Amino acid sequence: MDLDRIDLAVVRELQTDGRLAYETLAQRVGLSRPATRARVQRLLESGAVRVVAVVHPEVRGLTASAHLSVGTDGPAEEVARRIAAMREAPFVSLIAGRHAVMAELRTEGFDALDAAIARVRALPGVAALDPLTGVRHLKDPYLLTRSPSAGELDGTDRRILAELERDGRLPFADLAERVGLSPGATRSRTLRLLDGGVVKVLALVRPEVLGLGYLCGFAVRLTGDREPVAAELAGWERVTFLSACLGRAELVGTVSAESLGAVRATLDSLRALRGVRDVESWMHLELLKERYDLGTSSA
Repeated sequence: MDLDRIDLAVVRELQTDGRLAYETLAQRVGLSRPATRARVQRLLESGAVRVVAVVHPEVRGLTASAHLSVGTDGPAEEVARRIAAMREAPFVSLIAGRHAVMAELRTEGFDALDAAIARVRALPGVAALDPLTGVRHLKDPYLLTRSPSAGELDGTDRRILAELERDGRLPFADLAERVGLSPGATRSRTLRLLDGGVVKVLALVRPEVLGLGYLCGFAVRLTGDREPVAAELAGWERVTFLSACLGRAELVGTVSAESLGAVRATLDSLRALRGVRDVESWMHLELLKERYDLGTSSA
């Protein structure tokens, strides 16, 4: 799908706030409200953009995570699809590099993480498995990296979250009817959940739609303190994901770029940073699964 300048402006706004009112969105992109609404509907119907509510993993009890590099003894696609069928796997990609598949797992504690990794290792076609255990998310396009601060959630809060996961742009009046509160009370509760980092409503956009069709993963081994290098990388625009981890590397991340030349330049800049001992990289060839709204029933 080809996006013009206004389409891109709409997408950028929705990436920041997926519940932005049509009136506000229209003012920001310079269109009438009906024209803006029509643009949003066209983007959603095309499949290039999805507006979703992503609940913070800690609210779901998903306190453990790992990045898996998977080698196969035959074609990789079937192995990747079996991993993608696992509820614990929000992200699965076919890659070019030392391994054939990259996946992320998120689970309720490290015992469950260990069991999920064992399930992947036992899948037909898996020849090698190299996990990096997540310690702390430092930069994430979908989730707030800080812990939620909205306090204890009750049943009504959780019903609101469930409805937002079904439709991130559900109007407050409709949401109120579904959860059994007044529109004012519903709005107040929803804003508390949003402001407290419990849930984030945003547009998920295929990278190529934004002209960032080249995705490169990287793992960094360091010679000293992790924090200065992590702080530097988190500030780079092309580094769209970054996590501190344990295993063969101290940091794992993703470069989203407009060209292979931009990927190469970013990796060279990374290698030049003080404290970086080694950089392993891989290109993402095809994203088979990227779904972080893990509270929904869909896989």
